[in-house]
Amino acid sequence: MPVWGQTLLILAAAALLLALVAAALALRRVALRAEGVLAIVEQELRPLVGQAHALTEDVRALARDGQGAIQRIQVATDRVHDVADGLARVVGVVGGLTRAGQLVGVALGLRRGIDVFLQRLRKGEGDNHG
Repeated sequence: MPVWGQTLLILAAAALLLALVAAALALRRVALRAEGVLAIVEQELRPLVGQAHALTEDVRALARDGQGAIQRIQVATDRVHDVADGLARVVGVVGGLTRAGQLVGVALGLRRGIDVFLQRLRKGEGDNHG
């Protein structure tokens, strides 16, 4: 094999190695970010569940008792606003997970491409030596 061909193969292998290392690092960052995001989601959901139960109790009380309904509706509205704010934070966190999923998809695609390249490279070496 000519020297320029060997040099080209070495450069291609080095580029693939760099791409694989970059994909592995990106995958690690995605996993760490996903872990952090899931912890945040868990922290946000716990109080929201409690608030949702409290809202349910308030609505039942409003249905049973007609007196002071305006004041209770104001309290319930404030709680709904608080819950909506919490849900907005959760939606933002889930948006972060979407980005993490995209990075994982890119890393998996890159890995598959490297696997195919290596398979074809091995088949080419087998034909030249056999």
